[in-house]
Amino acid sequence: MSSARKPITILLADDDPEDRMLAKDAFEEGRLVNDLRFVTDGEELMDYLHQRGNFADPKNSPVPGLILLDLNMPRKDGREALQEIKSDPNLRRIPVVVLTTSKAEEDIFRTYDLGVSSFITKPVTFESLVDILKTLVKYWFEIVELPSERISG
Repeated sequence: MSSARKPITILLADDDPEDRMLAKDAFEEGRLVNDLRFVTDGEELMDYLHQRGNFADPKNSPVPGLILLDLNMPRKDGREALQEIKSDPNLRRIPVVVLTTSKAEEDIFRTYDLGVSSFITKPVTFESLVDILKTLVKYWFEIVELPSERISG
């Protein structure tokens, strides 16, 4: 494993400012070097992924290597955004991990049917959040092989 490897961008879509702050703090606490970006709802998520509006500059909106997705957001919820991501040939290879307060069986089944990579219920303690994020980063960026960013064809 080369330490010269560029840190991969993680995009967190969550409307709760406290949850975003906790995730940022958990990354710092876990000494995770990944570039963590935030959007506040499904509309912003899709704008970011399509580099539209406030996210038009690719230098400020790098393609994420992983999306952490809350389900219950305003404007466009996580379920709708997930369906849109997985139906888009340019986006569907990006792993999406649901990170939500929902424990509803219907949400678990539906998101897996839509193509989510994993479904995680948000932990109740900060220490658990740090552990989960460290494990996610290790799994997605050190253990599994992901396809190259964008392959035309």
